[in-house]
Amino acid sequence: MSERTMDHMSVHVADLKAMRAFYEKACAPLGMSVVMQVTKEMTGYADMAGFGGHKPFLWLVGTEKTTPPLHMALKAETRAEVDAFYAAAMAAGGQDNGKPGIREHYHPNYYAAFVIDPEGHNLEAVCQKPE
Repeated sequence: MSERTMDHMSVHVADLKAMRAFYEKACAPLGMSVVMQVTKEMTGYADMAGFGGHKPFLWLVGTEKTTPPLHMALKAETRAEVDAFYAAAMAAGGQDNGKPGIREHYHPNYYAAFVIDPEGHNLEAVCQKPE
């Protein structure tokens, strides 16, 4: 059986402008940026910003009803990317929820960092490759 991955997800946020600015800074070290924008006129209900590499897989949706806090783990290719993500997220106003380091309770090569974004979501960058 092959390993399946998620195609995309949406997170409803109260302040799309502020959240977009945070995610642009925090996710840049992981090679992510806004690759698509969709307007309220197009969707019929909300403005949206789609983050990814070449296609969007993480959508921030500006709505009054927000997604309850959740955990999102973003894949990093190297441990240096995890470190850079953490530094960028903290500089952008994130709250520390776990400095970069090995999490042996997951497995010996699980290197991750955790931050809380401006609306309370736990955002993680993780590299699962040996150093």
